[in-house]
Amino acid sequence: MAKLTRTTHPAPVFPEKILQFGTGVLLRGLPDYLIQKANNEGRFEGSIVVVKSTDGQTDEFSEQENLYTVAVRGVQQGQDISENTIVSAISRVLAAQTQWGEILKLARNPKLQIIISNTTEIGLNYLEESIFQHPPKSFPAKLTAFLYERFRSVGGSKAKGLVVIPTELVTDNGLILRDAVEQLAQFNELGKLFTKWLKFHVRFCNSLVDRIVTRPTDSARQMLQAETGYEDDLITFTEPYHLWAIEGDDRVRQTLSFAGLSTPQIIIDEDINFYRERKLRVLNGTHTLTMPLGYLLGLETVADEMLHLTMSKFVESLMINEIVPTVPDYGIPGMDKAAVTQFAYDVLDRFRNPHLDHLLLNISLQQTAKMQARNVATLQRYYEQTNAVPKLMALGFAAYLLFMKVVREENGQFFGEIALASGGKISYPIRDDKAGYFYGDWKTVKDRAPATVQAFVKSVLSDVKLWKADLTALPGFTDVVAQNLNSLLTVGVVKTLEGAVE
Repeated sequence: MAKLTRTTHPAPVFPEKILQFGTGVLLRGLPDYLIQKANNEGRFEGSIVVVKSTDGQTDEFSEQENLYTVAVRGVQQGQDISENTIVSAISRVLAAQTQWGEILKLARNPKLQIIISNTTEIGLNYLEESIFQHPPKSFPAKLTAFLYERFRSVGGSKAKGLVVIPTELVTDNGLILRDAVEQLAQFNELGKLFTKWLKFHVRFCNSLVDRIVTRPTDSARQMLQAETGYEDDLITFTEPYHLWAIEGDDRVRQTLSFAGLSTPQIIIDEDINFYRERKLRVLNGTHTLTMPLGYLLGLETVADEMLHLTMSKFVESLMINEIVPTVPDYGIPGMDKAAVTQFAYDVLDRFRNPHLDHLLLNISLQQTAKMQARNVATLQRYYEQTNAVPKLMALGFAAYLLFMKVVREENGQFFGEIALASGGKISYPIRDDKAGYFYGDWKTVKDRAPATVQAFVKSVLSDVKLWKADLTALPGFTDVVAQNLNSLLTVGVVKTLEGAVE
């Protein structure tokens, strides 16, 4: 069987208009997919240069001449959807570690209009460093170096300004990235003229992406390859639902010509807060609060959670009864509580999609940062509305603490363990910048000593650096989390969960 390439599937090559930081499946399955659709319809006719920062390997793209398939599977409005789209919008994939000079050269391209990014939640954090390294370490420093090279080549031209759209799931992601770039410009003494150009001619847009995108299992890949008749190591599976909300004005609308009447999934508005809050709290917040419990039960995917009778009750009750009521109501049709509730039931249907292998371990990446960004405000709002402990959120938080129980470290990688019913144990990676923090704190917890569990929970919840708030100030929350954690440790996950949803 031949591999998918531009020889087997000829595709037009358009001018490079977009620089994209990130090669992950979310970018491939949403922004890049939508840009491909626009190219197919003759509405954009631009290509994307992708920067890979994590390592220097780009072979998986080069071997397929940057083509890949997006396979859409699921149910939408009662209709089964099965669609395969070959995405040819990516022109090149460059490795930051070895091709930084080539990336900076792109800054001088007069046709470049847009920069897109998707790093982890912590990827937008400011790091004080020189932007003149090859390459700089952090994403904001890489972006600053690129923008400075752009400024030097265009002489501060308004016409050669750029629209920057971070898609990280962080509140005000555009504003946070702009602030980091401005700080780096000051630290690196890049001058007032560059700062002025940044302020007036580089538009940083807050944005929100909403689509569940996964890598297929080996069996799913083989089935699709048999269907299409070609090999594709970059096959991306996704659901029919998709939304990209971008905060912007007329200039942004004009630049993002891939958006239009035929793409209602792309919303460009001066205020996207409703869409962001709805998705961040209901979908992402539920993922973060339920993933640890599902994984500790021995489940592997979100669909597995929804097939598990007790776990599915927990997921639905948590979402509908504790999270949905806290999402702000704008009081206008389409942005009111009814819209939030309908979105929640749609999300539950999306979670049940059997075609997507949405691995719980993938959701666990940087779990602590996600917990803070997605659920702390939800907790606070729940207390404001009810002045009561959200019992299911408290159990989800306790399960998160147990998931973060590091039992060993190997070469800087931290691991947790799950006890099997057969008596054995399996280990799992804890891919979280705070894993070392929990490795130390968990050592204070003694077997069957509730007082040490209580002290541990109180110590973690009171850490303002972690949560940007003192969660022990929420009446009763510390006690309920500690009770749940003690139950998980003593009677086990199954009985604790059953007791919570009965």
